Amino acid sequence: MLLVWIGIITAIAIGILLLVRQHRLGPKSDRSLGAMERTIFTLQIGDVVQFGGQDWIVEGQLLYNQDGFTWLEYLLQDAEQIRWLSVEEDDRVEVALLEPTTALEVGSQPPPQLSFAGQSYRCVESGVAQMSRRGKTRQRQAEQCRYFDYQGPGEQVLSIEDWGGETEVTVGKRISPLALVLLPGEGRTVYGV
Repeated sequence: MLLVWIGIITAIAIGILLLVRQHRLGPKSDRSLGAMERTIFTLQIGDVVQFGGQDWIVEGQLLYNQDGFTWLEYLLQDAEQIRWLSVEEDDRVEVALLEPTTALEVGSQPPPQLSFAGQSYRCVESGVAQMSRRGKTRQRQAEQCRYFDYQGPGEQVLSIEDWGGETEVTVGKRISPLALVLLPGEGRTVYGV
């Protein structure tokens, strides 16, 4: 008799599990919604990145490739404000939000250490990466980029990039990817940067 009850309970449990699983998948049309879920690695043009009380629209994407190691930067815009969301996965996922600045003059060979806005930064990585792009990327149009990544106090970061003679400096901080809310957009540029 005990084996009969165990069999009945097992059958009920399997039935409930299958019912819950079918409910999660939903009808065939609902399964396509899973393709709309976004991660920091799958953002598309027109998607919304919510951070710090602002809704940033993904206007462009750069894929950096240095000898097979790749990382991403997304051009985000909220009205007139521009930010770059840098996403890199090495031993762990590192995400930084950077703002372009013209307040730092750099020469053709950035130094190993520099000061900006009262903070000291040291170069932690540099190199040359090949580029591919989607959407709007402002003046970042060269086929390759010379980059210099700096670490400041705490989570502060600074980046210097040379795009075929056009230098761009960005400054910001590393942030937790969990602090971002990612929403699918309409698949097209909003601001036309």
